[in-house]
Amino acid sequence: MIDAALIHKCSDPALRPAIVEAFIARAGSEDPLAVTVRSGNRVVLVPKPTTPDEAMELIRKHIGRNSIRVGITQYPAGLGVMETGDLKPDLVDSCKNLRMGTALFAKVFRVVTKWYGNPTGKDVLPEVLDDAIIAWQTGYFEGTAVFRTPDPGEIEADEPGGQEPVKNDAGKSEKPSDEEQSEPAEDPARDGDPNKAGIRVDLSGIGAK
Repeated sequence: MIDAALIHKCSDPALRPAIVEAFIARAGSEDPLAVTVRSGNRVVLVPKPTTPDEAMELIRKHIGRNSIRVGITQYPAGLGVMETGDLKPDLVDSCKNLRMGTALFAKVFRVVTKWYGNPTGKDVLPEVLDDAIIAWQTGYFEGTAVFRTPDPGEIEADEPGGQEPVKNDAGKSEKPSDEEQSEPAEDPARDGDPNKAGIRVDLSGIGAK
């Protein structure tokens, strides 16, 4: 079982630890150097890497030709990568892989949750989780490529009607100056994640005792 301290330190805060544990148990690996290579529906047998360098070399060898999943979360190695030189050792670092993977899985969860109509009932949420894990494993949900589809949270955040203009003494509307605009809160889940999860759905109903 994945270490609870590692989950607390590195996983996306949108996901409860129980969700992360279920996610890793069903779709991930306890081995941070695990590299799974698939050609279509067929698993390609590859040597088991014993060092990060061996794992990265194996990834570079197959990237662009096969589907590759890497590390604790079995993160899709080719996501956002244009050339093999763009690949980073973060993929096989336990904490960084967990951070990237859970942030991306949280987005997949939001995609599935939106399709379900954003339910809040505890009896429905396990089914949503099941479908989200299957979507992670296959890369698709109801015909949608879940890794590349826009984040429902970011779409909502980009809709018109955000910050209200400030009126001056003459009654004219003004946009807030740079100094008046508040700085966005630092979001560690964004680091290294090409999907940059923003607004998150409330997943507190899952895994609660």
